[in-house]
Amino acid sequence: EVQLQASGGGLAQSGGSLRLSCAASGLSFDDYSIGWFRQAPGKEREGISCIKSSPGGQIYYSDSVKGRFTISGDNAKNIIYLQMDNLKPEDTAIYYCAAEENDYGDCSARRYDYDYWGQGTQVTVSS
Repeated sequence: EVQLQASGGGLAQSGGSLRLSCAASGLSFDDYSIGWFRQAPGKEREGISCIKSSPGGQIYYSDSVKGRFTISGDNAKNIIYLQMDNLKPEDTAIYYCAAEENDYGDCSARRYDYDYWGQGTQVTVSS
C-alpha cells in the first residue's frame, strides 16, 4: 500500500525558509514521480514542483517558485524534500505531496496525473 506523509510546514516570516518532507512507503522512486502541490484558500490546487529520480533524473518547477524552492530526494530513506527559501506571503497554502506511477516519462505538474496523495501540511508566511 502506497502511503505519503507530508511534514515540515509552519509559520515563517517573509524572506524566511522552511523545508518540507514527504515520506513515502510502499513505492520505489525508480517507478514513481513525486510532486509537490499547494492550495491556497479559494484557489485551485497548483503543481509547483516534481521530481523523477530515475532514469536520468528530471525536475520541474513552476514559474511561481523557480529560483526559490529546491526539490531533492533521499532514495535510501524514501523521502522527498522541498526546500523553500525567500518565502513570500503568497506562498501561504496547504502543501501536499503526491505520487504518480511513472516508469519512463517526465514528472507531471497536473494534479489529475497523480494516484496517491499525502494529507497536506500548512505553510503560513507573514509579511
